[in-house]
Amino acid sequence: MKPESSQMNGSLGPMRVLVTGGSGLVGRAIERLVKEEGENRKGEEWIFLTSKDANLLSAEETRAAFEKHRPTHVIHLAAMVGGLFRNMRQNLDFWRNNVFINDNVLKAAHEFGALKVVSCLSTCIFPDKTAYPIDETMIHNGPPHESNFGYAYAKRMIDVQNRALFQQYGLRYTAVIPTNVFGPHDNFNIEDGHVLPGLIHKTYLAKKEGKPLQVWGSGRALRQFIYSLDLARLFVWVLREYDEVEPIILSVGEEDEVSIKFAADAVVEALGFRGDVIYDTSKSDGQFKKTASNAKLRKYLPDFKFTPFKQAIQETCDWFVANYDSARK
Repeated sequence: MKPESSQMNGSLGPMRVLVTGGSGLVGRAIERLVKEEGENRKGEEWIFLTSKDANLLSAEETRAAFEKHRPTHVIHLAAMVGGLFRNMRQNLDFWRNNVFINDNVLKAAHEFGALKVVSCLSTCIFPDKTAYPIDETMIHNGPPHESNFGYAYAKRMIDVQNRALFQQYGLRYTAVIPTNVFGPHDNFNIEDGHVLPGLIHKTYLAKKEGKPLQVWGSGRALRQFIYSLDLARLFVWVLREYDEVEPIILSVGEEDEVSIKFAADAVVEALGFRGDVIYDTSKSDGQFKKTASNAKLRKYLPDFKFTPFKQAIQETCDWFVANYDSARK
């Protein structure tokens, strides 16, 4: 039951792609990419579903959305997400809500005959105690970090469900594992957002108010960051070309891992902040590192060019300043 590659890229018939979480960080980046491709994507129709269109926690509403759009392909981005401190407070909510959303989407996709679903996982699903770099074979090798075990286990279950769908029905549904994503249309909430958008918002306010910038943690923790527009290009490649059920890590290389301090310095530079920077070591660093290997990606796409980190930071900061009033924060 393996779909032919010509069927995957739509040359045997129209491709109708439904993107869940269409108004989020990655959804907006994919929408921008698809618009820029214009006529080059002949035979593809793209539908960007938002929480206003359907509550994916409801099996009935999810089913109705699939019945209405009848997608041949799905990019599943919708999730309950939050930063470190919100995860630590609400592990049960993150577990239950994400399990319901994922099961509803995968079940509806199967029921309405979608040929392919590409779901979005996260590097936080990997075991806390592990060898580095982590790769795609290590997802289920031990418990995730205790700070966000609810979210991590719910996301791992997508991989379990994809394997079961392949075993029972021959479906080639898969998942990608991006490292820390950032870019325009991110959630810049300081309390509940992720590290980079939170830093951008805090630096913007510190500059405006003439106050020192307070960075949570020691600044020594290490992360691989991927620009949302690079991730969008890779997501669309996975949808059209990648034919494995096993997930694939989408990330810059290990050599491009940076410290939170390096990231904070890049934000300070991009926003032209001239004040003092203070590291609040009473706040948690979370996992010190979660270095991921992009060897599998490089096997497929040896020449893929990532946007340089400082350029991507500058573009994101510029977008945030220009869209401050309407940005999520």
